[in-house]
Amino acid sequence: MVLQLRVYVPPHPLIKHWLAVARDESTPSVLFRSAMTELGRWLTYEAIRDWLPITETQIQTPLAPCPASFINPEIPIAVVPILRAGLSLLEGAQGLLPLASIYHLGLVRNEETLEPSCYLNKLPTQFNSETRVLISDPMLATGGSIMMAMQELTRRGVNPALVRVIAVVAAPPALQKLNSVYPELVIYSAAVDERLNENGFIVPGLGDAGDRTYGT
Repeated sequence: MVLQLRVYVPPHPLIKHWLAVARDESTPSVLFRSAMTELGRWLTYEAIRDWLPITETQIQTPLAPCPASFINPEIPIAVVPILRAGLSLLEGAQGLLPLASIYHLGLVRNEETLEPSCYLNKLPTQFNSETRVLISDPMLATGGSIMMAMQELTRRGVNPALVRVIAVVAAPPALQKLNSVYPELVIYSAAVDERLNENGFIVPGLGDAGDRTYGT
């Protein structure tokens, strides 16, 4: 699989640890939620490293003038969790981006056709062209949901090059679809697994992230 889009699997030991906790079928729902929160935090930390807009200025320390860098407050930042499983990563992401606007996008997959449909769309009519957008979607499996999310965002003026996606597990079909349409996209995933099964679930994966998060 030759990709133009950039897919990063951060080697951070905390990401590896919490991924293992999330994968384990014996992990109870309460601990699974903690694992997803931590994965949201550390994947976001990696994803925003060279992404946040910086403004250079000068400040006065107690001893002398000093050059300083601040996050530019004039450039909008948005977080788009894909409901419902994307909410499991939101707490960790929001802790690092407390001033970001949160726009919920509810998508559900038909388990027979594996095609997504939208039941909730809280995206604004138009985004500022400089808006940085972080999408949280734990499972990039068939690619249907993330492709629909990207279509809705770009239709509203979002530049794909300014989008970062955080996922817990990704699979080749989703990455191939994204690569064909949004090669400038950047993805941070705790793992890239080998395949999908006949039901469209990632193997080895971690099961249904929404069900395991909420115990339903």
